[in-house]
Amino acid sequence: MPVYADILCRKVREATGCERPLEGLRIVVDAGNGAGGFYAAQVLEPLGADTTGSRFLDPDGTFPNHIPNPENEAAMAAIRSAVLENKADLGIIFDTDVDRAGAVLSDGSELNRNRIIAMMAAILLREHPGTTIVTDSITSTGLAKFIAAHGGVHHRFKRGYRNVINESIRLNAEGHDSQMAMETSGHGALKENYFLDDGAYLVTRLLMELAKGRREGYTLPSLIADLQEPAESREFRMDLRLPDFKPYGNDIIEQLRNHAAHRPGWALAPNNYEGVRVDLDRDHGDGWFLLRMSLHEPLMPLNIESDSEGGVKAIARELVPFLQRFDQLDTGSLAAFAR
Repeated sequence: MPVYADILCRKVREATGCERPLEGLRIVVDAGNGAGGFYAAQVLEPLGADTTGSRFLDPDGTFPNHIPNPENEAAMAAIRSAVLENKADLGIIFDTDVDRAGAVLSDGSELNRNRIIAMMAAILLREHPGTTIVTDSITSTGLAKFIAAHGGVHHRFKRGYRNVINESIRLNAEGHDSQMAMETSGHGALKENYFLDDGAYLVTRLLMELAKGRREGYTLPSLIADLQEPAESREFRMDLRLPDFKPYGNDIIEQLRNHAAHRPGWALAPNNYEGVRVDLDRDHGDGWFLLRMSLHEPLMPLNIESDSEGGVKAIARELVPFLQRFDQLDTGSLAAFAR
């Protein structure tokens, strides 16, 4: 670990030309009693950061405080409160084994899901104009517009961190530069780091930008100021209640694809690699939905996002009559929400 931590420190020093580039900054870490507690003492402090207020740094496999997971609401609430209580410049949160990461900015806003992908894309597109950013299937329309506006190519692929990483590797092998593969879960892998899904490396890249921005007069939030974020988003996980569930689920997807192709106000999303993704116009919910098969479980996740208040419910209402035709699909939570 000291060798690894020293590599991360050296990268920040080389990028900033300074021995202690984080001097004067307070950065707090919440490791959730997973393996990431080393980052405070072995990376941040040698670079000059004040880590007062860091929490749950000691490994404890019973995880007595909260689940170490950047997607978990309680975990993100914990790092957010640590940032605000300690007036920190940045908060860092890792998952159990540090292959995923998230962050909280100084104003308490969360940097995860679409937002952390956008920030890393903005950083990499300045260094590698035109590169392709590979993401999973549930990233937002706003993120796609953001990447295009910054001169990049957005390649929305399948869920599963190995899927997005392998797709980025494939693109590079075919001669298409792809500097990053990142899932909304916080799994991020960079070409410069041999496509390892390494949360500590990802955060170290943010530290470089934080230090450079302080020197050059910009902030981390300014990097994603033009990111269009949805007004609402929601996920429904609907069980498939039969042993041989895959053919049944795939049939639902195929029938929904055919239904969407002929429904006014709906448009099948181009270049979709998983399930069925449909864009809806302002009169039909002003957003999109994606219905897909779970990678491992007998269920179908349905993601809905809208750019208008009340749009998710409007889209849910459009979907319920069609999905309730399938008696082995548990649409109870979706129907209750739509009422």
